[in-house]
Amino acid sequence: MSGHTGDAGPVEVEPMPGYLDLITRASTVMLGAWRDCNHCGLELSKRTLLDNANITLTEITLFFFCAFLWTQVRRGLTQCLFQPLAQWCRLLPKDAAKMPESAWKLVFYTMSWSYSTYLLFFTSYSFFHDPPSIFYNWKSGMSVPTDIAIAYLIQGSFYGHSIYATVYMDAWRKDSAVMVVHHIITLALISFSYAFRFHNGGILVLFLHDINDIQLEFTKLNIYLKSRGEGYHLLNDVLSNMGSVSFSITWFWFRLYWFPLKVLYATCVSSLQSVPNFPFYFFFSTLLLALLLMNIYWFLFIVVFVVKVLKVKEVNDVREYKEGNNVAAGLLREPQAENHDDAGHHNSAQG
Repeated sequence: MSGHTGDAGPVEVEPMPGYLDLITRASTVMLGAWRDCNHCGLELSKRTLLDNANITLTEITLFFFCAFLWTQVRRGLTQCLFQPLAQWCRLLPKDAAKMPESAWKLVFYTMSWSYSTYLLFFTSYSFFHDPPSIFYNWKSGMSVPTDIAIAYLIQGSFYGHSIYATVYMDAWRKDSAVMVVHHIITLALISFSYAFRFHNGGILVLFLHDINDIQLEFTKLNIYLKSRGEGYHLLNDVLSNMGSVSFSITWFWFRLYWFPLKVLYATCVSSLQSVPNFPFYFFFSTLLLALLLMNIYWFLFIVVFVVKVLKVKEVNDVREYKEGNNVAAGLLREPQAENHDDAGHHNSAQG
């Protein structure tokens, strides 16, 4: 596959770099860009923002309307479908209380990730196979293709809803405060990448993050279902364990391998090769690096979770609080003190 850089003709697809290449080349390029930026500062940032940011009042209005709409759709589905389904399945009370949250997120992330997959693998976009193509033919104020604009509206409004939902609708967990920060960073990335026409990279970021949320919520639902009706259901137990293993593997593969070596490398290194004066270069690079650090933070939960499963043969969420205790418990709780609960960790690229 080849990319195009305007009139320069086809370009050979660069092989994906390694971690050492990312660290050495990204640090070298960023340090060089910082040294060359003699006029960097608040005044330049204001001027760059005014000259390059492109977002209309209609788009902002649509964002708030859809964020409100997601909240109402979730409430409607919870009351009319998810809660009755939990009662029909005769879930344990503590599982029935959390089942609607997982069911809602499973529905949304399956839809959003399927659409991102369609854009990256069933259209002419080459962003996954050739990440530097994210910046080919970039121009300030360029038009956003309708199919990508739809993805941005769906994802941006959902993360706007998710900030509210994490505080007022979801079960509070040890990492919920980090989740709020994650949603704010993700929303900032979505909003600014759209306004500055970094939308090609945004689609790749969303694709690499949403798949883990599908696996997480699928696993959690099967954990709830394996004890339904005060009985034990082997199929759901097997599915929950398969889901947790798949979740752990893809978390590393998508978020800690492909994300830094495809997206971060393209943003920190390839962007300045195609667009020497790419606006807010340091801003986007810093936010993506913060997202990577949060992925690493959550991967520590996953490692602890895997260790617990191997030691006590039980799938539990190490982020949960002990019942009746408002103080965060330690990462590793004694097996006899555990409550059967959901697995791993959650995001939402994400993210």
